[in-house]
Amino acid sequence: MAQIPQQFQDWFAAKGWSIHPHQQEMLDRATDPALLLIAPTGGGKTLAGFLPSLAELADGTHKGLHTLYISPLKALAADIKRNLRTPVEDMGLPIRIEDRTGDTSQTQKKRQRADPPHILLTTPESLALLTSYEDAPRMFAGLRRVIVDEIHALAESKRGDQMFLALSRLQATCPDLKRVGLSATVEDPDAIAYLLAKHPDPCQIIHADPGPAPDIQMLVTEEAPPWSGSGGKYAIPAVLEQVKQHKTTLIFHNTRAQAELYFHNIWLANDDQLPIGIHHGSLDRQQREKVEAAMVAGHLKAIVCTGTLDLGIDWGDVDLIIQVGAPKNVKRLVQRIGRANHRYNAPSKALLVPANRFEVVECVAALEAVKAGALDGDPRGPGPRDVLCQHILIVAAAGPFNANALFDQVTTVGAYSTLSRADFDACLDFCATGGYALRAYDQWKRLQQRPDGLWQLRDPRSAQRIRMNIGTIQDTDTLKVRFKGRGGKPLGEIEEGFAATLTPGDTFLIGGQIVRYDSLREMTVQVTRDAAKKPKIATFLGTKFATSTQLSHRIIEMFQQKDWPDLPPHTAEWLKLQRKVSRLPEPGRLLIESFPHDGRVHTAVYGFAGRNAMQTLGLLLTKRMEETGLNPLGFLATDYATLIWGLDPIRDPGPLFDINGLRDGLERWLSGNAVMKRTFRASATIAGLIERNSPSARKSGRQATFSSDILYDTLAKYDPDHLMLSITQQEAMRGLVDFGRIEEMAARVEGRIDLIELDRVTPLAAPLMLEVGRVPVKGLAEEKLLAAEAERLMSTAGLPPEPQKRDWRVPF
Repeated sequence: MAQIPQQFQDWFAAKGWSIHPHQQEMLDRATDPALLLIAPTGGGKTLAGFLPSLAELADGTHKGLHTLYISPLKALAADIKRNLRTPVEDMGLPIRIEDRTGDTSQTQKKRQRADPPHILLTTPESLALLTSYEDAPRMFAGLRRVIVDEIHALAESKRGDQMFLALSRLQATCPDLKRVGLSATVEDPDAIAYLLAKHPDPCQIIHADPGPAPDIQMLVTEEAPPWSGSGGKYAIPAVLEQVKQHKTTLIFHNTRAQAELYFHNIWLANDDQLPIGIHHGSLDRQQREKVEAAMVAGHLKAIVCTGTLDLGIDWGDVDLIIQVGAPKNVKRLVQRIGRANHRYNAPSKALLVPANRFEVVECVAALEAVKAGALDGDPRGPGPRDVLCQHILIVAAAGPFNANALFDQVTTVGAYSTLSRADFDACLDFCATGGYALRAYDQWKRLQQRPDGLWQLRDPRSAQRIRMNIGTIQDTDTLKVRFKGRGGKPLGEIEEGFAATLTPGDTFLIGGQIVRYDSLREMTVQVTRDAAKKPKIATFLGTKFATSTQLSHRIIEMFQQKDWPDLPPHTAEWLKLQRKVSRLPEPGRLLIESFPHDGRVHTAVYGFAGRNAMQTLGLLLTKRMEETGLNPLGFLATDYATLIWGLDPIRDPGPLFDINGLRDGLERWLSGNAVMKRTFRASATIAGLIERNSPSARKSGRQATFSSDILYDTLAKYDPDHLMLSITQQEAMRGLVDFGRIEEMAARVEGRIDLIELDRVTPLAAPLMLEVGRVPVKGLAEEKLLAAEAERLMSTAGLPPEPQKRDWRVPF
């Protein structure tokens, strides 16, 4: 057992602490090439990761950078710096700790390169930028350890691919570099360890004591959830009561739009004037920092928030988590639950608020998954080639390189360990020439091979442009929002596409305030305050999470129960009636219902493949129905079903669901569709074909779109085998349209399709009819009209009317 230094023992004793077994094990195995620590929130995993570094640095003999800490969030890096300074200052250790993110001043960044601290806290983008400088080998010369915090969040995205590629560069500079990964929520530890390891070296996994199970239940409300919708407004009185009973409550939402609407509604109902804030990524940084400071100081009773507060930041005395809307992903739910009672061996407390009737089922399934420790996650597949192209350019910006050596480095990265030399050379050629159709244009000739075989930048000045475009995050193009007038206060950002729909006088929500659109001036949306009770336009856009494959399967398994004692009575009765008049979806089978309603034939396909996949399925099915003369008129999609309406019924569904036919239809649709152009733009920007930033200015979204559309059309016409088109096809299939989930559904069903023809709408299909866009109801009476439409549909489906108020309790 490695002996912890005496001054550390004294410090632990002064705090009344004792070293945890997993912290001691991290010390004992400090010389392992790579370690993955999985420890519960509040279990001291960050200190466990840093203890070997602090012990090695305690004598003050190490010169330069010793430990690099990488986090997915700038705020998390700043939080760790605050927390890490406590033991360093308490023990008087001669250790300098600094962070380096997008918020760090240029003066400090320049000094850090010349005189790096002992411990540097940063993000994947800042690390990639650091490796692009010629003096990177000198800065990182003394590096001994890299700590990747919340590694699960990075491993799921291209940011993680970029980070692991950067680590391969650091490992080449520092062969004895040790890697440490930290996480509280990992569904497949072996997969994460595979990504963290330097191949072919192993990465060992340390599992800490998971601690007590979380205290997680469904929130009890007087009013039953509505049949459709995603706002959770019905539960606000019960939520406010919980806020009163706790010190600090985080109220999580899945999208920024939902958070804005909920914050607005909860303020209208906040008769006791409880101090409640809002926090999400589209708000102005100063406003976010103001809310964060108020949280730490304990001045807020509740914060309505999104994923910006998901990760391991210790925000004050949070003792309750409320998740509004089904979590869609068990791993995300566990991560959010961990924000409450951020202490070891103290159970986290959380309440779920299903937004509608079907989400009651999903929330119960998620609760059961949490209790079973069954986290979810989809396999990522091979490393994306657009990120590899960017990495090659970053390497070139740092100086001449040997292609063979770089290929060997890249294939030590887990996601790229199976990369073929032909694919690597194709990426290298793309970086050097732009590809066959573009090689005549100097702007894309960025690399050249020297007589000695090394590759270098054709124009050394292009290094600046490469550095200005480093990154893999492809945000929707946004515009700043400010109050009208010189020096107007900034409020945050809205999507360009949303801004384009506004006309003067329109009101919308941002930062919890209703504002009136006045004008667009110099790419800034100018607004004035508006005293209206309700915004004319709900809020800005926002993506919706798709229910995970594993959670969808668990819901279908729930349907097989004889009865449902864990469900509230209203939901259990709904499912019982569905089973009586039709049937419930079954594992390994595809349920399709066909019924007439309002003079149209409706077809409900219960694929449970997630929102993106069900949307894509609806598009492909309607196109195939058109080709076969079935006259579809439209469709809508949810996480669990696609509803198609038209003039003619489907009699033989088998041919429509042939996976090869669906794939061919998708490829034909994608070939000339805006989805491909949108995907091309994102991948081409990452790969360096399109520059969003230049020394003179940043391109607007319209300018970048115009440039990328011209490039896409040119390549599609003259060079259809171009690398970027191949990458675009792969990314579109994997990302935006989620065709892999359709393939998984087809493999699960294997042609076993149950088509049931009925004479009226079924209980399970009725909520689909109420989805936004199906019932054209607008104006101040919208809620009453929607309620009346819901009652009519449920009556048609055979469901009796229910009282407005009902005390339903779910035993957990």
